[in-house]
Amino acid sequence: MDEPHSTTFERERREAGVTSGDGSPNAPRPRRRGWLWLLILLVVAAGVYYAWPKRAASQAPTPTGGTPAGGRAGRGAGAVPVVVVKAQTGSIGVYFDGLGAVTPVYTVTVRSRVDGELMAVHYQEGEIVQKGALLAEIDPRPYQVQLTQAQGQLARDQALLDNARIDLARYETLIKQNAVPEQQLVTQKALIEQYQGAIQTDQGAIDSAKLNITYSNITAPIAGRIGLRLVDPGNIVHATDTNGLLVITQLQPISVIFTIAEDQLPVVVRKMQAGAHLRVDAYDRDMTTKLASGTLATIDNQIDQTTGTLKLRANFDNSRNELFPNQFVNARLLVEQKNGVTLIPTAAVQRNNQMTYVWLVKPDSSVTVQQIGTGVSEGIQTEVTSGLQPGDVAVMTGVDKLQEGTKVNAQFEGARGNRNQAGAASPANQPAAAKPNTGQGAARGAGGGKGRPQQPQ
Repeated sequence: MDEPHSTTFERERREAGVTSGDGSPNAPRPRRRGWLWLLILLVVAAGVYYAWPKRAASQAPTPTGGTPAGGRAGRGAGAVPVVVVKAQTGSIGVYFDGLGAVTPVYTVTVRSRVDGELMAVHYQEGEIVQKGALLAEIDPRPYQVQLTQAQGQLARDQALLDNARIDLARYETLIKQNAVPEQQLVTQKALIEQYQGAIQTDQGAIDSAKLNITYSNITAPIAGRIGLRLVDPGNIVHATDTNGLLVITQLQPISVIFTIAEDQLPVVVRKMQAGAHLRVDAYDRDMTTKLASGTLATIDNQIDQTTGTLKLRANFDNSRNELFPNQFVNARLLVEQKNGVTLIPTAAVQRNNQMTYVWLVKPDSSVTVQQIGTGVSEGIQTEVTSGLQPGDVAVMTGVDKLQEGTKVNAQFEGARGNRNQAGAASPANQPAAAKPNTGQGAARGAGGGKGRPQQPQ
């Protein structure tokens, strides 16, 4: 009776999954249930892994013990570090820019004015010569011979003239005595005039020979730099040769011919008619290095219809030879100098579809959008015509992290190691939020995540 009852009891225990006292199962657990629990554990572990760092960061306190750094900056988060500048009173120029080329005032191709052998060259290629310096010599001997012949002919004709004058004086005495016919006296006078003409011809021949001898010594017609030698000594040169002996280019002074738009012409003409001496600055090809400064000399007499531009010439003393003939330059014509205007760096000026503005730093270290009007921009400076006063502080870098009312930690441009609170009376009165934040939570509060402010639209 006991044995069947025991067998039925054990069968029920196995169906219920109950193990025996020694820990061994009377029936094995289904394998699929183990895999299910393992999958659940993995999902929970992954959720904890991804959720825990964000929760810890959101609960991390700011350096001043304030609200979480991951919140919006305009709602009490840590101050945003920015670089600020002050609007200042200064001067700015109004420039007209144009492309130009360095053009010598004088360029001379030196040619021989007589025929003959090139005997000697008295210059070096690339040498700077002064006006009147001896450059080359052409064989003068043929012209010296011509000079001697002309002088001999002059002496002969002079002697004939003297004899004719003596005969004329004799005939004038005899005509009074009716000893000679009157026609002989008239003929003698004509002979004297003939000899006088011959003497003038002889004198011209003498002067021509002397001039050719002078031309045999070739001198510099202007001061300037000599180019490469075109003819070597020993060659026979002629006055009709197409190519010259050398080329001299004047470097001091030198000019720049550049163009401006026709719309800019009335301002330039008005200034020149008023007697203003307009300054012109020449820059290199990259517009980074100023080469020289000069003065506007003249303007062309007509506008190029194909380009709508007008040519202008500016003169430069070029004392240091910064400008070289045919060099490409960027010319900047100063037409007006504005003094006593409000200036800020161009980097601080922001623009959108509706307005031009700056982020203005208020005395409580918060920022606000301030609409401004701008005038001339020159280099890194921009003229402010309205909206800012000298001494106002504007954000220059870090504007992408700002929105209306954002607290900022302002450092003036160029400062090293000093964090100055814009508009505060003293560092002791600065709010604690204005101190630099260095922790991970502070970095997120300054510009990361959901708390990143947006610029005005």
